[in-house]
Amino acid sequence: MTNSSNEHVGVADLRLRRARVVAFYLPQFHQIPENDRWWGEGFTEWTNVKAAKPLYPGHSQPRIPTSLGYYNLLDSDVRVAQANLAHEYGIEAFCYWHYWFGNGKRLLERPFQEVLESGKPDFPFCLCWANESWTGIWHGAPKHILVEQTYPGEQDSKRHFETLLPAFLDKRYFKIEGKPLFAVYKPEKLPNAEEFVGNWQRMAREVGLPGLFLVAMSNSPQASYLKPFDAVVNHGPGDFLERAKTRQFFSRFLRYIFRGRIAEFFPLKLKSYVRRPLRFSFNEVVENVLPDMGNGERFLPCVLAGWDNTPRSGYRGVVFEGFSPELFRHCLRKAFRRVENNPLERRLVFIKAWNEWAEGNYLEPDTLYKYNLLEEIRKEVF
Repeated sequence: MTNSSNEHVGVADLRLRRARVVAFYLPQFHQIPENDRWWGEGFTEWTNVKAAKPLYPGHSQPRIPTSLGYYNLLDSDVRVAQANLAHEYGIEAFCYWHYWFGNGKRLLERPFQEVLESGKPDFPFCLCWANESWTGIWHGAPKHILVEQTYPGEQDSKRHFETLLPAFLDKRYFKIEGKPLFAVYKPEKLPNAEEFVGNWQRMAREVGLPGLFLVAMSNSPQASYLKPFDAVVNHGPGDFLERAKTRQFFSRFLRYIFRGRIAEFFPLKLKSYVRRPLRFSFNEVVENVLPDMGNGERFLPCVLAGWDNTPRSGYRGVVFEGFSPELFRHCLRKAFRRVENNPLERRLVFIKAWNEWAEGNYLEPDTLYKYNLLEEIRKEVF
């Protein structure tokens, strides 16, 4: 164990960086029995990505990977190639989505577990607890619970911490001031955020760590349940969509109408228009990004690498149109300015995401943008 913030990036290297970039990482690209049962034999995230179709003129679907291909995350060579690519372009760590549903129930844990146990790739990582139930929302059934997120109590919380302890003690674990960074996706869902933070900090100190650097993801920076956390990260695309509730309401109202018999009396062209995803200009997103964040080093920005979740949700999805590497760079610059006065180790900018292909937010090379998004990161970091 070490008390340095990160053995992979020394202080001298940090001084060469304008910010420290951490990319969220989705482990859904391998087969599991649960997904086979719910969505069909052999389902992975690629299933929806490959099946995507344009839903209106100019809609850019499907998205096609290039150098990494339609990979399987159980292939260690793929994981090494991803890490090498991220390192080359200035990304300092992957933040793996981590699923713990209570009573020891986990899903999609195998890729990270293999990274942990094998020692490869030699690339920094941290974890974000995606503490929400899995539902049929992708297929229009948000009330159909596939796996319920539960909070059985203190013993389960202790078991959760102990399960993650080997990761926290790994020399590759991404640290801030010697403290392993651990994020919580839905802090508002915790039965008692103050108790959770207090217990996990105590358990960390009991095993010799100086504590944890606990991060909450939230678009309500002043919420009381966030006070015990060390930092707060905005959560896209909700940070923008919450300001566009009027348009969302109108669109959903029209969809509701056109599901009924009244739709028979409207022109086909109008019905076709309504059966399109909700669309926003990415330029508008960039212009309005990060306005509700609090001030000071406690509030850390997260930048979206685009958004189009129609591969998952079809016409019920949301598309941020007009995304481009240039607008991505503009968004990055705004985020970097937010952290430029932070202490060196806390100049953190999160990217959503490294590989969330079915949501249309990914940095991995494709036929549309090639390596351009990664190039923009490298230009801004160094």
